[in-house]
Amino acid sequence: MSLTDTASDPSALQAGSAAELLSWSLEGPKQAPLVVVLHGWGSSASVMRGFAARLSDRFRVLTLDLPGHGNAPIPKQAAGMEAHAQAVSDLVEALGGAAHFIGHSNGGRISLYMASRAPWSRQVRSLTLVSPSGVRRPRGPKYYARKWTATALKAPFQVLPPRLKEAGLDWLRHSLVWRLLGSSDYRSLEGPMRETFVQLVNTYVEDDLGRIDAPTLLFWGDKDEAIVRPQIDRLIESIPDCGLVVLPEAGHYGFLDDPDTVYTASGHFLDQLEAAS
Repeated sequence: MSLTDTASDPSALQAGSAAELLSWSLEGPKQAPLVVVLHGWGSSASVMRGFAARLSDRFRVLTLDLPGHGNAPIPKQAAGMEAHAQAVSDLVEALGGAAHFIGHSNGGRISLYMASRAPWSRQVRSLTLVSPSGVRRPRGPKYYARKWTATALKAPFQVLPPRLKEAGLDWLRHSLVWRLLGSSDYRSLEGPMRETFVQLVNTYVEDDLGRIDAPTLLFWGDKDEAIVRPQIDRLIESIPDCGLVVLPEAGHYGFLDDPDTVYTASGHFLDQLEAAS
């Protein structure tokens, strides 16, 4: 944990708090509205520093390293979506109880998850999301080929007695052929971080988007291959108060490809919300 501003009150965190999974920095005026910045999978708080640089003159900006990323510790056991949400929630609670959320990719997934579920939704004042994950993408032939192969590989073990079945499936999950079926992120991970990844990427929020009452601003690069337009359209159609900024020629990291647009528009969005509050 690192604290760059005495506005925080780490003593308010109970021993054993889920926030111990995180590392963070806090910048900005002590009494200013709180903004939480969440990075994507395989990234870190340092990649999101531009938001703090642009907003910390008038907001308290809390930039997080999520479990196993940046300076945050690797969890001792898998930390799924609820663990991530609770870790962020505990820290926000210690710093005032509610915040504007900025999230990229998996950080957007976490933000959407919290905004659509009690008790965390009360802590989410607004959402500013860059290519958020959490909505299923249209499935192509490659997906179904992998799914069929995985089912076929598991089939011989399904008829075995329970103990042998579990041992066989555990062996399969650690085999090279099984690893090759997974994504490059999956193949690069081991232990608790691999299971953390599996739990996070299999958490989808599309059925709960209608519950979100936080004002939402989306950014999406039209060259993004990780999050495609139908996923963005689902978000726009489902979140009651949602706007979209399309970034021409930008990819998945739209805030790096077109920083002026993203930082200026997101700052204006937050300023308007504060003026109206």
